[in-house]
Amino acid sequence: MFIDSGRAARAWRAQSAGMWLLLFLVLAPSTLAEDPAQEPEPDPAHGEVFLPALAGWKANLVLDNGSTGIWTVKQIPVFDTYAVPELVGLDDRGRCNIMVSYSGKWTPKRTIEEGKWLGGLWHGDLDPRAPGAELYTGGALGNLYQVRAYPYGLTDHRLIAQFPGMELHTIVGGDLDPRTPGEELLVFTRPGALYRVRPTGPDGTFESEKLMDLPGRVRDAVPAPDGFGLPLGSLITTTRAGHLGLVYVDKEGPHYEIQYQTQVGLGRLSLRRPQAGKPLVVYAGADDGRILRFERVPEGAWNTSTIYRGPQGTRGVASGRFDANPDVETVAVFGYSAKVQILRRGNEGWTAETIFVDRDK
Repeated sequence: MFIDSGRAARAWRAQSAGMWLLLFLVLAPSTLAEDPAQEPEPDPAHGEVFLPALAGWKANLVLDNGSTGIWTVKQIPVFDTYAVPELVGLDDRGRCNIMVSYSGKWTPKRTIEEGKWLGGLWHGDLDPRAPGAELYTGGALGNLYQVRAYPYGLTDHRLIAQFPGMELHTIVGGDLDPRTPGEELLVFTRPGALYRVRPTGPDGTFESEKLMDLPGRVRDAVPAPDGFGLPLGSLITTTRAGHLGLVYVDKEGPHYEIQYQTQVGLGRLSLRRPQAGKPLVVYAGADDGRILRFERVPEGAWNTSTIYRGPQGTRGVASGRFDANPDVETVAVFGYSAKVQILRRGNEGWTAETIFVDRDK
């Protein structure tokens, strides 16, 4: 599950359904100022810090990042030696914050400090020269990093590629180019372009190659599952230009196909878990507050519907099971409204329920 937002982290659990919804949210800077007359703010590194939430939901503070915003958050099992919840959050100071939970406490482990935001994030066993899976991240300065994890909470990082004058917004890895052996990273930049990065350089280095220009910045990308009539290795993407697109590479080279276009930018993207006998469904947030649902039909098109019209500035969309009834289709959304809301599909259509309100967006 992938979520993007602000200056402090929280985790929500629906106690009745036994499920997790993990989110990073913002605390207003004014609320973080120290007052000598007040007791120190509770520290989630020392114990559980509970926050107000709707009945049936449990809210906890995970990280207080001060006035420094957080761009991207994913739930990633970074350390093989820990069987605990872990989160990775990238912030405006160019830090990769790895959060490890133990008995309700959250310990931050930080690596990289660029000075400007990191945004793109991917995790997987892509480099055959390194044991286990690696993290890959990049951001405003156009630098691409590899982060390796070691037993008992140790990490290191190294610079593996540079894209001068560009920003790195989205990174996806896997066996995505049939023209080359092994796995590679596909890196989406601003200005809009697509690059391939492979662990094939001499002495453990990487090699980068531009594959194509794109009509706008790709904000998010998710691998499409097999079996739904899409080209092998397709990535479903959203762009600042308002496109839902397909990116894929075949023997002929790279391709970009626009599937849907709207008049405002599309941002975060979430794929419904594939289920036997059910169509492929993707959800996307639009800058004007709409949440769009795209359902793939056998004819090869997408049925598109607006399932929610909320405040402008949607910055997080997460598909998952957020209802006690597993047959209910649900989506979690949040953004500049400072509200975390659960969208549910019922007999009368979609409804929205606010489960948490933050102090700031």
